[in-house]
Amino acid sequence: MVSTSKIKSVDFYRKIPRDLTEASLSGAGLSIVAALCMMFLFGMEINNYLTVSTTTSVVVDKSSDAEFLRIDFNMSFPALSCEFASVDVSDVLGTNRLNITKTVRKHSIDKNLRPTGSEFHSGSTATELKHDAEDDEEYGEGSVSLNGHSFDRVSHHFPILVVNFFAPWCYWSNRLKPSWEKAANIIRERYDRESDGRILVAKVDCTEEVDLCRRNHIQGYPSIRIFRKGSDVRDDHGHHDHESYYGDRDTDSLVKMMEDLVAPIKLDSQTITSDNSSTKLETGLKRPAPVTGGCRIEGFVRVKKVPGNLVISARSAAHSFDASQMNMSHVISSFSFGKTITPKVMSDIKILLPHLGRSHDRLNGNSYVTNPRDSTENVTIEHFLQVVKTEVMTRSYKLVEEYEYTAHSSLVHSLHIPVAKFHYEPSPMQVLITENPKSFSHFLTNVCAIIGGVFTVAGILDSILHNTMRMVKKVELGKNF
Repeated sequence: MVSTSKIKSVDFYRKIPRDLTEASLSGAGLSIVAALCMMFLFGMEINNYLTVSTTTSVVVDKSSDAEFLRIDFNMSFPALSCEFASVDVSDVLGTNRLNITKTVRKHSIDKNLRPTGSEFHSGSTATELKHDAEDDEEYGEGSVSLNGHSFDRVSHHFPILVVNFFAPWCYWSNRLKPSWEKAANIIRERYDRESDGRILVAKVDCTEEVDLCRRNHIQGYPSIRIFRKGSDVRDDHGHHDHESYYGDRDTDSLVKMMEDLVAPIKLDSQTITSDNSSTKLETGLKRPAPVTGGCRIEGFVRVKKVPGNLVISARSAAHSFDASQMNMSHVISSFSFGKTITPKVMSDIKILLPHLGRSHDRLNGNSYVTNPRDSTENVTIEHFLQVVKTEVMTRSYKLVEEYEYTAHSSLVHSLHIPVAKFHYEPSPMQVLITENPKSFSHFLTNVCAIIGGVFTVAGILDSILHNTMRMVKKVELGKNF
C-alpha cells in the first residue's frame, strides 16, 4: 500500500500553520476589494453568457420557382364601389390575373370608413352580355326620363321602378338604348301606367343629373337599378334600398326580367305578395346594389417572386367609367408580405433582434387622399415597394421567415381610368441571421479565470503593499537593509 506521507508529497496546496500567519488591516481591505471585483466580473460574465449574439450575412435567395410570395392587405376606398372594385395581379413573366375573388373579401363602407352591412358578394357575371343586333330599326321613346325632383315622387308611387342610369358618351349605354326603349314600349303596352300602375320603366342621364346618380352611388354606365315601393324603404332621406340587374341586355331578356318582377304584385292592391319566390331571377342576374359608395377590400394573393403589380381598380366587361369622376383615395390598415407572424413569435424575435420587424408593415395606417373636384382628376396613386427576405435561425434551429420592405408613394396623372397600384420588386438577395450558441464550458473557464486572476493579482498587490510598509518603517527607525 502507498503510505500516507507519499500521498501528502503531491499536495499542491500545502498549508501554513495559522500561528505563522499574520493578519493585517491593509490585507483585509484588499481582500474586500478583491471579493467585490470577483462579484462584479462574475455578474458581467453571466450577463454576457445570457445575452444573445448573432451573425448577419447576405446571401443569394435560393427560393425555388414553385415558391410563391403571399401579400396580405386591408384597405379602405371611400369613393370606390364594391360593385366594380377589382383586385388584379400581373408580373414580368406575363402572369395577368383579373378580378381575384377567391381570397378577397369586400365590405361596403361609408365616407367615414364605417361598414354599412355584411360582406358584399360580387357573384358571377357573364363576361359577354347579349345585346340586340345593331341595326337601323326605328324605335320610340318608351321609358320615362327622370330628374332629381321627379325621382323620389315616382319611386314612392310605383311598386316597381326599373331605372337605366346612363351616359350619352358611353358605348355600352348606346348599345343598351335600343333594347331598353323597345322593352319599355312592350311593358307600357302590357302594363299601362295609368290603368295598371304596377311598374314603370325609366331612365336617368347621369351627365345631366349628377347629384341624383351620385346619391344612388352610380359609378359605372349603364347601371340598371330595381326599386321596390314599401318593402325596402329606408329612413335615410326616404331613399329605397335597391337591386342591380346584371343579366343580358337584349329586348327579350329585359322584358322577361320586368315581367318576373310584376308577376307577384296583385293588380287591385299593388302590394307584393308574401310569397315572392317567383320574383327570384336566375342566380347572378340580380343582386343587392351597394347602399354606399365606398368599399373595404381585405384578403391576400399569392404571387411569384418576380417584379409585379397589385392593382385595385374599377373593372367591368360591360360598363364604362368616367375617369374624371373616379377617386382612388384609400386608407391602408395593413399591408405585408409573407406569412403572418404571430405576436408571440414576433416578441421572441424582438428579444433576439430588437431592430427586426420595424419595416414589415411600412404602409400601415397611411392615408392617400385625392379629390377630383380640386383639379386633381385622373389621378393614379402608385406605391413602389422593394422587398427583402430575412431568415432568422434561432438556437433551437427554428426558422423564422420575414419580409421587410421600403415604400415610396406618388400621385400620377393618368390618361386612363385611375387605379391604386402597388409595384413590388423582390430582392434577389436575402439576409440570413443566425444565433451564435455559447458553450457552458467556456462560461465555466471564464469564471475560473476571474476567480484565479483576481486572487493572484490581489496577492501580488498585497505583497507589494506589505513590503513597502516594512521598508517605510525601517527608514523611520534609521535601520539599513
